[in-house]
Amino acid sequence: MLLDSNIIIYAARSEAVALQNHIASRDVFVSVISYVEVLGFQRLNNAERRWFKDFFDNADMLPLSQPILDEAIRLRQQKTLKLGDALIAATALVHNLELATHNVTDFSWIAGLHVVDPVASC
Repeated sequence: MLLDSNIIIYAARSEAVALQNHIASRDVFVSVISYVEVLGFQRLNNAERRWFKDFFDNADMLPLSQPILDEAIRLRQQKTLKLGDALIAATALVHNLELATHNVTDFSWIAGLHVVDPVASC
Protein backbone atom coordinates (compact mmCIF):
# COMPACT_ATOMS: atom_id res chain seq x y z
CA MET A 1 0.00 0.00 0.00
CA LEU A 2 1.30 3.47 -0.92
CA LEU A 3 0.36 6.19 1.56
CA ASP A 4 -0.76 9.52 0.16
CA SER A 5 0.57 12.57 1.99
CA ASN A 6 -2.77 13.24 3.66
CA ILE A 7 -2.82 9.79 5.28
CA ILE A 8 0.63 10.43 6.75
CA ILE A 9 -0.60 13.75 8.14
CA TYR A 10 -3.77 12.18 9.61
CA ALA A 11 -1.67 9.39 11.18
CA ALA A 12 0.41 11.96 13.06
CA ARG A 13 -2.59 13.04 15.12
CA SER A 14 -2.66 11.66 18.66
CA GLU A 15 -6.30 10.62 18.28
CA ALA A 16 -5.55 8.56 15.14
CA VAL A 17 -4.62 5.37 17.00
CA ALA A 18 -6.84 3.18 14.81
CA LEU A 19 -5.27 4.59 11.66
CA GLN A 20 -1.77 4.19 13.12
CA ASN A 21 -2.53 0.55 13.94
CA HIS A 22 -3.96 -0.02 10.46
CA ILE A 23 -0.80 1.36 8.87
CA ALA A 24 1.45 -0.61 11.22
CA SER A 25 -0.30 -3.86 10.25
CA ARG A 26 0.36 -3.41 6.52
CA ASP A 27 3.34 -3.35 4.20
CA VAL A 28 3.41 0.37 3.43
CA PHE A 29 5.46 2.55 1.15
CA VAL A 30 5.73 6.30 0.67
CA SER A 31 6.72 8.37 -2.32
CA VAL A 32 9.55 10.88 -2.22
CA ILE A 33 6.83 13.34 -3.23
CA SER A 34 5.09 12.86 0.13
CA TYR A 35 8.43 13.42 1.84
CA VAL A 36 8.68 16.84 0.18
CA GLU A 37 4.98 17.70 0.63
CA VAL A 38 4.84 16.83 4.32
CA LEU A 39 8.24 17.99 5.56
CA GLY A 40 8.14 21.03 3.29
CA PHE A 41 5.00 22.40 4.96
CA GLN A 42 6.01 25.79 6.37
CA ARG A 43 3.87 25.76 9.51
CA LEU A 44 5.16 22.56 11.14
CA ASN A 45 6.18 23.01 14.73
CA ASN A 46 9.30 21.28 16.07
CA ALA A 47 7.41 18.31 17.52
CA GLU A 48 5.53 17.73 14.26
CA ARG A 49 8.70 18.07 12.21
CA ARG A 50 10.43 15.52 14.46
CA TRP A 51 7.50 13.07 14.25
CA PHE A 52 7.37 13.27 10.46
CA LYS A 53 11.17 13.03 10.14
CA ASP A 54 11.16 9.89 12.30
CA PHE A 55 8.28 8.47 10.25
CA PHE A 56 10.09 9.00 6.95
CA ASP A 57 13.40 7.75 8.35
CA ASN A 58 11.68 4.43 9.05
CA ALA A 59 9.50 4.27 5.92
CA ASP A 60 10.12 2.38 2.70
CA MET A 61 10.47 5.36 0.38
CA LEU A 62 10.03 4.90 -3.36
CA PRO A 63 12.10 7.19 -5.59
CA LEU A 64 11.03 8.74 -8.86
CA SER A 65 11.97 6.82 -11.97
CA GLN A 66 11.50 7.30 -15.69
CA PRO A 67 8.47 4.94 -15.78
CA ILE A 68 6.84 6.96 -12.96
CA LEU A 69 7.52 10.22 -14.76
CA ASP A 70 6.10 8.83 -18.01
CA GLU A 71 2.99 7.56 -16.22
CA ALA A 72 2.47 10.90 -14.47
CA ILE A 73 2.65 12.67 -17.83
CA ARG A 74 0.10 10.24 -19.29
CA LEU A 75 -2.26 10.88 -16.36
CA ARG A 76 -1.94 14.65 -16.59
CA GLN A 77 -2.65 14.51 -20.33
CA GLN A 78 -5.97 12.79 -19.59
CA LYS A 79 -7.36 15.08 -16.90
CA THR A 80 -6.38 18.03 -14.72
CA LEU A 81 -4.38 16.61 -11.84
CA LYS A 82 -1.98 18.32 -9.47
CA LEU A 83 1.64 17.43 -10.11
CA GLY A 84 2.12 15.81 -6.68
CA ASP A 85 -1.05 13.74 -7.07
CA ALA A 86 -0.01 12.64 -10.56
CA LEU A 87 3.41 11.52 -9.33
CA ILE A 88 1.95 9.68 -6.32
CA ALA A 89 -0.72 7.95 -8.45
CA ALA A 90 1.91 7.04 -11.04
CA THR A 91 4.13 5.60 -8.29
CA ALA A 92 1.28 3.38 -7.12
CA LEU A 93 0.52 2.25 -10.67
CA VAL A 94 4.13 1.51 -11.62
CA HIS A 95 4.74 -0.45 -8.40
CA ASN A 96 1.30 -2.12 -8.54
CA LEU A 97 0.35 -0.80 -5.10
CA GLU A 98 -3.02 0.16 -3.71
CA LEU A 99 -3.18 3.90 -2.93
CA ALA A 100 -4.33 4.89 0.56
CA THR A 101 -5.78 8.41 0.50
CA HIS A 102 -8.56 10.39 2.10
CA ASN A 103 -9.10 12.14 -1.25
CA VAL A 104 -10.56 9.14 -3.06
CA THR A 105 -12.48 11.20 -5.60
CA ASP A 106 -9.27 12.85 -6.84
CA PHE A 107 -8.01 9.45 -7.98
CA SER A 108 -11.18 7.42 -8.67
CA TRP A 109 -11.09 8.06 -12.43
CA ILE A 110 -7.67 6.44 -12.92
CA ALA A 111 -8.03 3.05 -14.58
CA GLY A 112 -6.10 0.28 -12.89
CA LEU A 113 -5.51 2.22 -9.67
CA HIS A 114 -6.99 0.64 -6.56
CA VAL A 115 -7.83 3.43 -4.11
CA VAL A 116 -8.80 2.99 -0.45
CA ASP A 117 -9.64 5.42 2.34
CA PRO A 118 -8.30 4.07 5.64
CA VAL A 119 -9.48 7.20 7.47
CA ALA A 120 -13.09 6.38 6.65
CA SER A 121 -12.68 2.73 7.67
CA CYS A 122 -10.79 3.36 10.93
